[in-house]
Amino acid sequence: MPDDVIRFEVRDGLAHLTLDRPHRLNAVDPAAIERWQHLAHEIAERDDIGAVLFDAAGRAFCAGGDVVAMAELAEASAAGSRPADIVRGLADRIHDGHRTLRESTKPIVAAVQGPVAGGGLGFMLVADIVIASERASFASRYSDVGLTPDCGVSTLLPEAIGARRALELTLTSRTLTAAEALDWGLVAEVVAPDALDARAREIADGWLSGATHAFGQTKRLMHAGLGRPFQEALDDEAATIGRSIETPDARAAIARFAAASGR
Repeated sequence: MPDDVIRFEVRDGLAHLTLDRPHRLNAVDPAAIERWQHLAHEIAERDDIGAVLFDAAGRAFCAGGDVVAMAELAEASAAGSRPADIVRGLADRIHDGHRTLRESTKPIVAAVQGPVAGGGLGFMLVADIVIASERASFASRYSDVGLTPDCGVSTLLPEAIGARRALELTLTSRTLTAAEALDWGLVAEVVAPDALDARAREIADGWLSGATHAFGQTKRLMHAGLGRPFQEALDDEAATIGRSIETPDARAAIARFAAASGR
């Protein structure tokens, strides 16, 4: 499994993921898909990781799946293998990585420096907070290649911007500017290109220097609560806050709050 298609390092509690196929606008091919799935599980399972910074090399953030590479793989496959089965298998591996990161207790900030298209929207929206450069743009492009959404786009996009706007973006060739994406709620913040990396790192460092356990559990509660009965969510909240108040992070934060309020 080549490690240059997605660069990865862990330093001082921060996992840094970088899509690195700039010559293909960081579209993921089978090798990148395999590495994405592997790294997602590694991040979720490692106790020394408290936060994730996700970015990309080159001028584009991610153009989704490399449809040319996937088509070539399907044509070169052994006789009897249906292209539909091959593409579905690749999609399943991407989706396993997405689900693993989304369900993990590691908060993720994405730094989006350039265009995002197709399944790239799904990769981006795996992050909990998205910071975009003024040069970023956002489009579906599924209709341009006669395909339907994948990479979690059919769930993550309407969750972020609402069903009506998600349909407009996926059923037309509309491209959003960074300012429009901010207005739609697709990204959390837009900054100057030369401020992007520092701003994303500032957010990640804030998670690592604060109540790291609480941040991770808050992420888990928010995502889990979207698709379950209200009472189940309430019971989970009660159990989680009970555990959280016993952590060193919470005890220290409560002590600081009490001192600041004169109690």
